[in-house]
Amino acid sequence: MIELEGMPELIDPVMVAAFEGWNDAGDAASGAVAHLDREWKGEVFAALDAEDYYDFQVNRPTVWLDNGVRKITWPTTRLSVVRIGGAKPRDLVLVRGIEPSMRWRSFCNEILGFAHELGVEMVVILGALLGDTPHTRPVPVSGVTSDPDLARTMDLEETRYEGPTGIVGILQEACTHAGVPAVSLWAAVPHYVSQPPNPKATLALLNRLEDLIDIRIPLGELPEDARAWQLGVDQLAAEDSEVAEYVQTLEEARDTADLPEASGEAIAREFERYLRRRDPAAGPGPEPTDGSYFRDPSSGRGAQPPLRRPEDPGDLPGPETPDTPES
Repeated sequence: MIELEGMPELIDPVMVAAFEGWNDAGDAASGAVAHLDREWKGEVFAALDAEDYYDFQVNRPTVWLDNGVRKITWPTTRLSVVRIGGAKPRDLVLVRGIEPSMRWRSFCNEILGFAHELGVEMVVILGALLGDTPHTRPVPVSGVTSDPDLARTMDLEETRYEGPTGIVGILQEACTHAGVPAVSLWAAVPHYVSQPPNPKATLALLNRLEDLIDIRIPLGELPEDARAWQLGVDQLAAEDSEVAEYVQTLEEARDTADLPEASGEAIAREFERYLRRRDPAAGPGPEPTDGSYFRDPSSGRGAQPPLRRPEDPGDLPGPETPDTPES
């Protein structure tokens, strides 16, 4: 059952979804959708019935006080809509919730029911996984799809993943079978600093989303938070020689693998983003987004997340961490 608060009339809508849990390392994906909802003041118009999809012993409801009256918030998935103004206005349908505990096929059918009714042109699902990536380099973000035509026209990878999957993979396949174009964007989060939040990974997902659907996203304090996060991890790594040596090994491997990316489409995408942020009609100019510019540590901004030793990568986001993102 779905609770409705009115079905909006939308302009060229794209659905952007993220789910807390297995596919959300460092809360990077859910943080990205939360940022969109906050910056554009999203209006919730629907929520899925929590009784249908959640085990309340796994995802417990919370009790809170509203002017002295006790109320309960149930774990669920909510849909909101935001309107992007400018010369080419369009709408985003934001889907944000917790990975369901049960009845995944029915869950996806409900989401797809909204997509069809709202005229959604494409579904973009955000995810994040733990990987062997150094925190000092730009966050790798892969765009994958099950649709070979979409992969060709939008410069995406056609997924070849096999193995355990989460709700991100299930929803993407449901979209494909329903004839709805669907893309998954995956950010790789360093496994040795996996504790949420990870604003640098969130920022990377939003930048990739900008490129994919050709919009400009207001970033607010996110670039500053990403720089502060990286500076905090730098300081912690410097205090542990084993971690520092391990990070250097990851840096060398990453730099070698990224040499082909120093030309061609990678540079073109970055230059297009730069021009988009320089557009006076779109607001302030560009902000550094790769985390390479550090903020003055005396500002005190940003918490220092705990590090894991290289020999103890910690709990991965599932039974197996794929070499390439699933879909």
